[in-house]
Amino acid sequence: MRYQLDDLLALMAVLRDSEQGCPWDIQQDWDSIIPHTLEEAYEVADAIERRAFDELPGELGDLLFQVVYYAQFGAEEQRFDFHTVVDTLTAKMLRRHPHVFPEGTLASRRPPGISAEDVQAGQVKSRWEALKAEERADRAEQPPSVLDDVPRTLPALSRANKLTKRAARVGFDWPDSRGVLAKIREELAEVEEALEVGDDRHVREEVGDLLFAVTNLARTLKADPEQCLRATNGKFERRFRYVEKALAAAGCPLADASLDEMEAHWRVAKAEEKAMNQHSADETDLKKT
Repeated sequence: MRYQLDDLLALMAVLRDSEQGCPWDIQQDWDSIIPHTLEEAYEVADAIERRAFDELPGELGDLLFQVVYYAQFGAEEQRFDFHTVVDTLTAKMLRRHPHVFPEGTLASRRPPGISAEDVQAGQVKSRWEALKAEERADRAEQPPSVLDDVPRTLPALSRANKLTKRAARVGFDWPDSRGVLAKIREELAEVEEALEVGDDRHVREEVGDLLFAVTNLARTLKADPEQCLRATNGKFERRFRYVEKALAAAGCPLADASLDEMEAHWRVAKAEEKAMNQHSADETDLKKT
């Protein structure tokens, strides 16, 4: 007898059971699993590149287990379950392949005598252009950003590189290497300050800021560089978009703005975000008391 998908879902439910489950699995949450998900994805890619097909079923299983993990979290919080994931994926694939499923159902098929090659240059191209038009319409509803089209799916280190390159194109950059070193010292001081206070959440945030300038420093702090930097990428993007919106509201084209002007708006965005984070932290403390 071979185990089925329902067996795997049942196994995960037991692992997460507060009374009969595994202590390690019970302690996991959305954030703690992220490094494992990334690691498993890289191990799948490595097995394929090495053509280690005897290892691939196990590696694919490990990656699938990560999906099951997130689905279990979603079910526990009554957000979604594994079947919602499958339904969402299937519906999306049906929408994206009308040249294969013309009626948008699994049972529908294109007329006999029309091969994949026949539709490749016809219906597929037409559908692709329609999707692109929809994307352009969606973008038109929001102001364009220098940071647009930097893929969110890139590894954090690669995305940091691309985000800062885009910002540097319009002058949002340090004037020389001495400025970079000053920023590193500034962020390191903030890490040390947070460590003295003993605020673990703040330490993680400041480590992310420091990794944005010096990725190799993560080794000395025994932190996971990919996870820390992923959060900072998002913060940089939010603040830079704030700078863009503030300049646009002031009638100043981004390309004409000076570094001092951009830096001033950047500091406002940083202050507002810190105030919001403090408010959220205070509310969390109140709930605990």
